[in-house]
Amino acid sequence: MEPMPRGSTPESGPFARAISEEVRVALARRRLTVKQLAQKAGMSPSYLGKRLRDESPLNANDLEAIWLALGEDPVSVTRKVLDSMEANYRANVEQDRH
Repeated sequence: MEPMPRGSTPESGPFARAISEEVRVALARRRLTVKQLAQKAGMSPSYLGKRLRDESPLNANDLEAIWLALGEDPVSVTRKVLDSMEANYRANVEQDRH
């Protein structure tokens, strides 16, 4: 992996995209806007929006603030996303074998 230039924000990777998708699903389920969630989580709407559009990855502090603002356990949600990613990875590996 190439070192990142100073001042640059890395592109969202697969895990960050899976997490942002889970946040978008949670927002839709609760019928909340990005602005409403940003306010509850102590973030600016533009900051959160950029991350939910996968233009920049969410960091661990962001995730904790978001999930707590949504009344979710950050560890459980992260585990759910990782389990889903692992299942997809294993299915793809199996499919490639055949």
